[in-house]
Amino acid sequence: MPRYIHQLKQWPEFEWKSEIVVPLISALRHKQGRLGGAMDFIGFASAEEPLLQTLTLDVLKSSEIEGEMLHPEQVRSSIARKLGLDIAGLVPSDLFVDGVVEMMLDATQNFNKPLTKTRLYSWHAALFPKGRSGMQKITVGKWRDSKGGPMQVVSGVMGKERVHFEAPESERLDDEMKVFLKWFNSKNVSDPVLKAAIAHLWFITIHPFDDGNGRMARAIADMQLAKSDGDSQRFYSMSAQIRIERNAYYHILEKTQHGKLEITQWLQWFMKCLDSALNATDITLRRILSKGKFWDKHQKSNLNQRQRLMINKLFDGFDGNLNTTKWGEIAKCSHDTALRDINDLLEKKILSKGEGGGRSTSYILNY
Repeated sequence: MPRYIHQLKQWPEFEWKSEIVVPLISALRHKQGRLGGAMDFIGFASAEEPLLQTLTLDVLKSSEIEGEMLHPEQVRSSIARKLGLDIAGLVPSDLFVDGVVEMMLDATQNFNKPLTKTRLYSWHAALFPKGRSGMQKITVGKWRDSKGGPMQVVSGVMGKERVHFEAPESERLDDEMKVFLKWFNSKNVSDPVLKAAIAHLWFITIHPFDDGNGRMARAIADMQLAKSDGDSQRFYSMSAQIRIERNAYYHILEKTQHGKLEITQWLQWFMKCLDSALNATDITLRRILSKGKFWDKHQKSNLNQRQRLMINKLFDGFDGNLNTTKWGEIAKCSHDTALRDINDLLEKKILSKGEGGGRSTSYILNY
């Protein structure tokens, strides 16, 4: 009796309940359209920072899902350089970080190009520039072979491993990937969001490489979501949301692998995750719009550079409560200067006092 969906006779003929899936797709497409229109409204200059933030999150969180912790400033700097963004404070990035960034950018910036075996090989080589996964030497830039035995996804300590999933035999990979790539590059699924969800599951199931399959599956899904947006500019991160829901992500994948080809539950989970990612971007967008309106209103206000710096800090998400001590530390000024800056903004009704008083006095932005 088949243990995994790739062993079923009908594989890979996926099925789903349209009456459940179609309304979810419609709601997501509406949110995508609204987000795209809003980003067009604020313009490229205002969108540059959230774009860089989203791409950085995508790379960091997709790697974190697999237990790989990258240096945030290296990732941010690598993306900025490759996109030609004029960002201050860039730092050098190592070969591994550059490789992960190159794969993600190729997937999302070149979303209209066909996905080919050669392109996937290049992605894999970029992920593992030294031919190793940690201490272990792996096959890089081509499909896995059978030398290491069956490809299994396991957890637990040595001797007490739990096998969550076993991928198709390496001898099947050429044929499996030909079918997948033909499907992915064709127009046989009407909605690109639906196609992103199916592609993610299908690629993970085949597991064609020795390592990096999860990150590549998410890159393929992001590539398809870019097609659904019709835009290479990324303002929401599926990987960041999947990282938040990591346990549920692995649970639904494992459950689906042991089930049948009716994948409605996987599609529901994927679309719920995408909905959460879009909602998170809505919050960021509202902050950007509020920031723009604020500076339009106060463009003629007589504000010094310290005040402008601190107001932008408050808009971008200030950690904790703002008081005179923190103002002085961040703006690099004396306590008396900080207090004069704050009192001036209180008079202009740009700041107001928060709860508490005396040494506990804090200040909030009026917007």
